[in-house]
Amino acid sequence: MLQSVSDWLSGGEAAALLAVLGLATLGTAALFLTGLAGYRRRRSKVYLLVASALGLLLARSIMGFGTVLGLVPMPVHHLVEHGSDFVVATLILYALYSSDSPASTE
Repeated sequence: MLQSVSDWLSGGEAAALLAVLGLATLGTAALFLTGLAGYRRRRSKVYLLVASALGLLLARSIMGFGTVLGLVPMPVHHLVEHGSDFVVATLILYALYSSDSPASTE
């Protein structure tokens, strides 16, 4: 059974949550677009990995709206969001690990 935000938050809390989700979505969208622009300019694996991680962060924000609106059940929300946390961390660590060291570029 799907729940809406009004089932677990009061009016003021729901408004604050929607405001935070809106700002987070705008911020992650800007970061994702910047990451895509960086990848388009550099065309390297590291930039692709970082842009992918930023894309996942944007998808998390969108999933948050789906949960608040009652379109995504809370268990699915938790599985996807916490699973994506792991994938984002893995992508960033792999990007750092696979990048060339400054000594190897000389």
